[in-house]
Amino acid sequence: MSMFLLNIVFAIIWMVITGLFKPENFLGGFAIAYLILWLLHDAIGGPSSYFSKVRQTAGFVVFFLKELFKANLRVARDVLTITHHMQPGVVAVPLDVETDLEITLLANLITLTPGTLSLDVSDDRKILYVHGMYVNDLKQFRKDIKEGFERRVMELLR
Repeated sequence: MSMFLLNIVFAIIWMVITGLFKPENFLGGFAIAYLILWLLHDAIGGPSSYFSKVRQTAGFVVFFLKELFKANLRVARDVLTITHHMQPGVVAVPLDVETDLEITLLANLITLTPGTLSLDVSDDRKILYVHGMYVNDLKQFRKDIKEGFERRVMELLR
């Protein structure tokens, strides 16, 4: 059985033992089971990439929430102040991600972030067209997407 499935089974067992069938209890049981599996992973099944992927996923979620928070503050500041700092534009971002899943995840993350919207992907799937509300510097806009979202999507899914 894979470590992930074993972790889920242990989290469900935790819910049954505690008698609380709530999402937060499942997450708590998942965290406890993760810790136990990490401590015993040599005895259970040897090295596994599962533990590093869970840490990568947690880091990815924290990164995205930070970017989401910053983008919300930027848009809210622009809406609430008299002077607007918007410099909208459509930017062609060359893609290093290749699979449909990677491209879709990247496009959705960009769209979920206020101030940016994924518009289209080229037919050869090498360019993502992104509308940005704040395209002050074209190179920096591309760099932020490539070194932020795209790099982390590739690390997570490869």
